[in-house]
Amino acid sequence: MITRLAERPLTTKYGSFTEVLYYDGLKESLAIVMGQVVDSENVLCRVHSACISAHVFNSIECDCREQMETSQELISQAGKGIIIWLDQEGRGNGHFALINSAKLATNENITQTEAYKRLGFSEDARSFVRAAEILNDLRIKSVVLLTNNPEKAKDLVRDGIRVSNTLRVAVDVKDNANLRKYYADKIARGHDLKIEG
Repeated sequence: MITRLAERPLTTKYGSFTEVLYYDGLKESLAIVMGQVVDSENVLCRVHSACISAHVFNSIECDCREQMETSQELISQAGKGIIIWLDQEGRGNGHFALINSAKLATNENITQTEAYKRLGFSEDARSFVRAAEILNDLRIKSVVLLTNNPEKAKDLVRDGIRVSNTLRVAVDVKDNANLRKYYADKIARGHDLKIEG
């Protein structure tokens, strides 16, 4: 089970949040919360897995940074919401798997998903149990999940969270060949996305 360790005010370019640190005995997880969410329904919620390439190095090979920014902006506009950050780099396989699968995908002209599988990793090893525990700790009654991934919503429901709706968080990929390929792979895995243009 997850334990709340500490919290502090956090000022961002999208407004003021409260940052809450959690620990499960192995990994830390973070939540940033805007507004009064306790005992609230239909709270905007983004469950976001770590992505060093995008968030530290500004990679344009994925849309992780843009999804985070869009989620913060939507929450700021609503005046209330939560973003949960989980330490699940490389779809939960780790950064070693990410680096090696990205290299194989480029060299063999295959999808990242296929590359993970060829290297013996799971195509998606992420778990959202900790996110569910954080939402329960904050006594949030239901969420509007900011995601393109229907499986993420199903996982949270399976873990006892009421997901009242989902909202897509996507970027325009028509002028970005990397993201077009990335989105095509996501669509093949069931994500609610479109490639236009």
